[in-house]
Amino acid sequence: MYKLLLCWRYLRTRWIALVCVASVMLGVATMIVVNAVMAGFSHEMQTRIHGILSDLVFESHSLSGFQDPKWHMDEIKRAAGGDIEGMTPTVAVPAMLSFQVRGQWLTRQVMFIGIDETTHSGVSDFGTYLQHPENRRQLSFSLRDGGYDTFDSQADGKAGENGPTRPAMEGAGWPHRRMRVAREKLWREKMGARGDAAGQPARPIDQQVDAVLAATTGDGSTPATANGSTADSSTPAKDTAASRDPFRAARPEEGDTMDPAKEQFTGIVPGIGLASFRDSDGVDRFLVLPGDDVKITFPTAGTPPKAVSDTFTIVDFYESKMSEYDSNFVFVPIAALQRMRGMVDPQTGIPSVNSIQIRLKPGADLNVVRDRLRKVFPAEMYAVSTWRDKQGPLLSAVDMEMAVLNILLFMIIAVAGFGILAIFFMIVVEKTRDIGILKSLGAGSAGIAGIFLGYGLFLGLVGAGVGLALGLAITWNINTIRAGVEWCTGQRVFDPSIYYFSKIPTIVNPFTVAWIIAGAVGIAVAASVLPALRAARLHPVEALRHD
Repeated sequence: MYKLLLCWRYLRTRWIALVCVASVMLGVATMIVVNAVMAGFSHEMQTRIHGILSDLVFESHSLSGFQDPKWHMDEIKRAAGGDIEGMTPTVAVPAMLSFQVRGQWLTRQVMFIGIDETTHSGVSDFGTYLQHPENRRQLSFSLRDGGYDTFDSQADGKAGENGPTRPAMEGAGWPHRRMRVAREKLWREKMGARGDAAGQPARPIDQQVDAVLAATTGDGSTPATANGSTADSSTPAKDTAASRDPFRAARPEEGDTMDPAKEQFTGIVPGIGLASFRDSDGVDRFLVLPGDDVKITFPTAGTPPKAVSDTFTIVDFYESKMSEYDSNFVFVPIAALQRMRGMVDPQTGIPSVNSIQIRLKPGADLNVVRDRLRKVFPAEMYAVSTWRDKQGPLLSAVDMEMAVLNILLFMIIAVAGFGILAIFFMIVVEKTRDIGILKSLGAGSAGIAGIFLGYGLFLGLVGAGVGLALGLAITWNINTIRAGVEWCTGQRVFDPSIYYFSKIPTIVNPFTVAWIIAGAVGIAVAASVLPALRAARLHPVEALRHD
């Protein structure tokens, strides 16, 4: 009992103990906050990676793919047993995306992916990252008549009207397409319109567009252009073929009877990073919108492959917040891509595909099913991998970063341990006579050692407890703290144009918190072992003679 009383007395009366408590507290709080933020970022990253990749990917080593995907899917079901929940075939081919902005051609290297709109959403979270609510329910490669999100629906990792606004998307779809066709027509007539009346200024072209749109759609309002503002086509431009007619790349070829104001080309869904950029103010600027036409050039499946090009209509955008995907992937109906690449056998009508995306039932072991398929299908022809295998280097780098960061942060608590060690040695020297008195009254060496070990335990528990409360408070209010720091400094601490999150994601893992607390208390107790042993070994007579 006397051991507990002395520990409590030292904890209350010796202010130097607060230094030890503060060291442990700061170390624990720092580790809790950093681990929560890192876990939040890791979770968001893995969620977005898994959103585009299915559980398993069965693919061919050849760019031309393999024939008869239905037979392959039947064999996969037979080999995997009852672990398969859904499958869908895909075709992926490198391509070049080209579109025109202000008379200048922009070309982007992309991965052109053919998907089955009826089954693809069943094996991945692809549909949740689209910008039109109806497409999120069921993807369609037909252009919508407006209704696209006018906000960043994925700003916090889930759909909702809480992200930055995107006014340019308000007129996307058929309204934007009809407006573009009207501007194209009036642009070609612009030179003639300027000379309608000798000595009289021509009617402003924006007013001409408004009149045409009012007659076409019954709405006299001026729709937004691709950058969110009303176009001013009357501004003088450089006299080039492109400037005289910057819309000609989006027009059907000469002799084509297609009416672009009422019809569309084959629909595509590009990543939003291909069609927009985020400026320093965090505002999204769009180069093209749903309703615009683009050119895509890609190789055929023949040997040797030949480059073919076709015109496509953007019907929606895909936004996963992973720049690797949003700035690289373009999705198209798989049947159209197979036809254009020559991947359909002309005699049998059996198509070829590059890969089969597989979703497993909840609870199924990805590695076990992967290994089963690898045994059935020869590795020389097919590759079977999990979504983690596909992004193995990135996930391993994140795990390594978290491990190294935890080691470095744990050294903060280790420094606190050395402080406890030094303070306890000082207390032993200072209390040498008191230790001699306790031993002369009958206290044993184990009792004396227990006083210092208990003191170290108390310091660790108090410091870890206060650090736990402080760490959780900072974690749960980290975005409020971030806003306060930004207000005080006038600079952005967490720039959404870099991280693509409207708020800092955090996840508190109880297991991680538990081992942080246990580690901190363990270091505090371990630091008191040597001073406790020294105090226990003091001889009563020599201790009483200590001056």
